[in-house]
Amino acid sequence: MRYLDEYRDPALARQLLDEIHTTATRPWTLMEVCGGQTHTIVRQGIDNLLPAGLRMIHGPGCPVCVTPLELIDKALAIAARPEVIFTSYGDMLRVPGTGTDLLALRARGSDVRVVYSPLDAVRLAEQHPDRQVVFFAVGFETTAPANAMAVLRAHQLGLPNFSILVSHVLVPPAMTALLDAPDRQVQGFLAAGHVCAVMGWTEYEPIAHRYQVPVVVTGFEPLDLLEGILMAVRQLEAGHARVENQYARAVHRDGNSRAREAIRRVFRVRDRAWRGIGTIPDSGLALTDEFARYDAETRFAVSGLTAREHPACIAGDILTGAREPTDCTAYGTVCTPRTPLGAPMVSTEGTCAAYHSAGRAS
Repeated sequence: MRYLDEYRDPALARQLLDEIHTTATRPWTLMEVCGGQTHTIVRQGIDNLLPAGLRMIHGPGCPVCVTPLELIDKALAIAARPEVIFTSYGDMLRVPGTGTDLLALRARGSDVRVVYSPLDAVRLAEQHPDRQVVFFAVGFETTAPANAMAVLRAHQLGLPNFSILVSHVLVPPAMTALLDAPDRQVQGFLAAGHVCAVMGWTEYEPIAHRYQVPVVVTGFEPLDLLEGILMAVRQLEAGHARVENQYARAVHRDGNSRAREAIRRVFRVRDRAWRGIGTIPDSGLALTDEFARYDAETRFAVSGLTAREHPACIAGDILTGAREPTDCTAYGTVCTPRTPLGAPMVSTEGTCAAYHSAGRAS
């Protein structure tokens, strides 16, 4: 299959690994900021094949996982209302809130539906004018254009019964926060190829320059990641700190101009809380004044909720790379994909789920 099998060629993987081993002469610490990349690294055992001292940290690359608990609780409060059809992608349904999750709420009779596009939610609003249809807009910059288009379509149709619960987070401010941390470990980044396909990589250039860290825009297949690691190690060994693009088949420096324009029209940048991490300035999106009427938080006036994380969950440490899932006493015992205590064990991009599906023991 074109653009798939050739990026999983074991002979080429061996060559890249050999070159990484030859190139790395000292310890280095890299971070991938994408849950899809994390799953490939863990599933293929790439992190265990690297030279001793070359360490991969799994960063906050799962937007479902970093959605703050308070916002999950707001989603639950909205979804429980009898006039609401609450729509979401499937991986949000089992993310635990303070007391329950969307799947359990649906089992108790709430109208919670899985959709495959935000435009599906717009169509539901057209079909059910007597109901309020809410879409849970979660994601990094990757999903923001589609969610912006859903708002623009609802606006074009004049739908008064459509709204979105916005939980968009932005990658560059999170990278900056990690680099500003007093216990900073990261010396280089593998940037998420799908985010850069939308946004390009100009936002990463000042980060690379200011913090003197290489940033390599990287794809998701095993050979993509091995080449991205090699490119980052070459820079570190040479004392360079610039942005390079490994994912040239999909990413251009300026990204997708039409997608970026849709984001700029519908959303504005705001401070955003990240689950387990805290508030990062200018790291999220909110609706602009022009489209504020489609804000579900405002429409349903959900506030004053008291969110409580499970005391055994160390999601914050997992999301920042400070600890690994196998460091958690709950991992694989009371916390499993069937009985998750935190979002990293639920999402298809979560680090804990990646470790568990790969059979990594505590």
